[in-house]
Amino acid sequence: MTTRLRQIATQLKSKMSDIHLYTGATPNGIKISILLEELGLPYKTTAIDISKNTQKEPWFLAINPNGRIPALTDTFTDGKPINLFESGSIMQYLTDRYDTEHKVSYPKGSREYYEVNNWLMWQMSGLGPMQGQLNHFNRYAPEKIQYGIDRYKNETRRLYRTMETQLKSSKSGYLVGDRCTSADIASWGWVSVANWSGVDMSEFPVLEEWVQRMLKRPGVEKGRHVPSKHNYEQIRSLTEEQMDAAAAQTRGWVQAGMKEDAK
Repeated sequence: MTTRLRQIATQLKSKMSDIHLYTGATPNGIKISILLEELGLPYKTTAIDISKNTQKEPWFLAINPNGRIPALTDTFTDGKPINLFESGSIMQYLTDRYDTEHKVSYPKGSREYYEVNNWLMWQMSGLGPMQGQLNHFNRYAPEKIQYGIDRYKNETRRLYRTMETQLKSSKSGYLVGDRCTSADIASWGWVSVANWSGVDMSEFPVLEEWVQRMLKRPGVEKGRHVPSKHNYEQIRSLTEEQMDAAAAQTRGWVQAGMKEDAK
């Protein structure tokens, strides 16, 4: 397929789409808005206020039974609505269906396609959960449990080293092949807030260069501010004491949400 035919196919598919993103300003949420901006796809956005448990309301559970953001709806190729949830699944759907020019992906069945999938699954099963647990024990737990903090900080640092090693061997400066892919996009939201988690990025200079390289991409810059302003610059300037004070403002509803989930 020629470049022009790919462009026409993308335009036709985008006209068939009716993408509606339900999201919040979290590392998992901004993955999807960044990807949508990188692909140049039109979409609507509904901000979900997780501090008010909007994600647990019946209308949202009809889209994502797991009650988490992000979620996405679209008109499928059969003309009927389709509900997507889990950020990795949403990213695969968007690239498989809409990235016909392979702006941030590779042809399905190629070596690079599966290598991107490796890193996307790595982020979903490793980086996100481990750094998320570090955030919890380091910022939101009702008491400081040093064992939990150390356990998840060391695991997050190990995962950062894994990424650092991969980027050192990359000629393009991205995780797979010669371009930024959904694997980079999926990981960026987490690594960009390393300071909030308590991880010192001076330990990972190549990874820090990658964070800055991603920031220079117009799709990343625009998408990270959906549905609200991304706080990367602010977090980098905060001291440990200031971050603890900021976390205290949300610690209450985090604990309340855990109690509600336990019922």
